[in-house]
Amino acid sequence: MNHCRISYAPCGDAAYSPKALALLSKSLRTLHDLPFSADEQRFEAINRERKMSIQGVQPKMSALLNVRKECFEITDLGGQFILKPQNRDFPQLPENEAITMCMAAKAGIEVPLSGLIGSKDGSLTYFIRRFDRIKKGQKLATEDFTQLLGRDRHTKYDASMEKLVEVIEQFCTFPALEKVKLFRLVLFNFLVGNEDAHLKNFTLITRKGKVELSPAYDLLNSTIVLRGANIEELALTLAGKKRKITHELFINYYGKERMKLSDKTIQQVLSELASAIPEWFHLLDVCFLSDDLKGKYSQLLTNRIRILGLDKMS
Repeated sequence: MNHCRISYAPCGDAAYSPKALALLSKSLRTLHDLPFSADEQRFEAINRERKMSIQGVQPKMSALLNVRKECFEITDLGGQFILKPQNRDFPQLPENEAITMCMAAKAGIEVPLSGLIGSKDGSLTYFIRRFDRIKKGQKLATEDFTQLLGRDRHTKYDASMEKLVEVIEQFCTFPALEKVKLFRLVLFNFLVGNEDAHLKNFTLITRKGKVELSPAYDLLNSTIVLRGANIEELALTLAGKKRKITHELFINYYGKERMKLSDKTIQQVLSELASAIPEWFHLLDVCFLSDDLKGKYSQLLTNRIRILGLDKMS
């Protein structure tokens, strides 16, 4: 029994469930593998990177979905999807990001449609729909927090979690609502070991005249793939710290003192995260990570759940 590369639902002998394919297009009946190996995709990404509007450490390609041919097609401009092939230095990043994004959705975090697509060498490539693209090639206005704070990609770690709150208070149309969304996302990143959530991984988007946090992206458990003993828990400092983050620091200091969230709001966020825990572990059990990385992911998640006290709520 296969599990869908998008939804992780059982899908018999197919690679995708019909319901998941319908999220891409109601006319789609299957999705063919990419006609490139992982090496060829990385080569394509390097050759095209100057022509594309997306940047980052991971090799990326822009793509269109050709519904008639039932496949993704790589393009230089106007793509509505981003493709990320396997990374030579860090194992199974596509599988890691795909399952983490799915877990985020279960936690009530807005995320773009994403999943995995096969390649001709049998490897899996991650795809995600661009949230800044709408019909007929129109683009929504977005600015990431490096731009809003006058930083660049070289200084994307030179800020604090407190600064994230200041950006929301200064620029968002309804900052009280966006601070709740940020609080949920920050807690989720900690729970899943995403300690690479730097300034470029937070973006404001203007939709229907409202400035708000964009859908979440670049969510993955970076802790289980990074080498070295001194792994930090946060990319940006919280009360001057990046390690040994506690329940009190997140809840009392960040949630209550810095964000000014009420006890009721904080408890609601914690309760909703706790309710997602059984589904998280089920998803990890059926996802496309190796058994070794599944075990490491589950162990980290278990430890972080205890730190936040969610094990007493679920």
